Amino acid sequence: MISTVDRWGVIETPFSTFAAWVDTRGRLTRFNLRARGAAAVDKSAVPDERAIADVRRQIEEYCAGERKVFDIERAARGSAFQHEVWEALMRIPFGQTASYGEVAKWVGQPHAARAVGAANAINPISIIVPCHRVIGADGSLTGYGGGLRMKKALLAHEARFSARADDLFAAAG
Repeated sequence: MISTVDRWGVIETPFSTFAAWVDTRGRLTRFNLRARGAAAVDKSAVPDERAIADVRRQIEEYCAGERKVFDIERAARGSAFQHEVWEALMRIPFGQTASYGEVAKWVGQPHAARAVGAANAINPISIIVPCHRVIGADGSLTGYGGGLRMKKALLAHEARFSARADDLFAAAG
């Protein structure tokens, strides 16, 4: 008999201790920015550190500045509109940001910035689906499930690793 129960585990990083859940096919279904209370998120999920090994490796590479794009199959649960927004977030490059209004335009609903914000707020796969890269129209940092301190730290981390050496020399000349 094939199990249909998700597997989960924790990932230690310089930012926080995260928790990740994968389905029986190894697709990421949830990624929490805090592991505290993770066992209660899905009481039927089975702790299995090996099942999340690929997610852990990619997160560790991201934290080391070695990974800018995640290659993790995702299976988040949400509405068609939420999935459309989450896919649009994947188009925001590492080290860059976009406003809620810009994302609304990308999904073909230019007046739906608030709806984009709502979909962004319940993104179950933070960091991998980079909702931390969405900012206010005025450039301000706005709400984030992991807190504004975490959002600021993630954006600073990406800014640090997104500068290329030739860009640094060009700026100095």
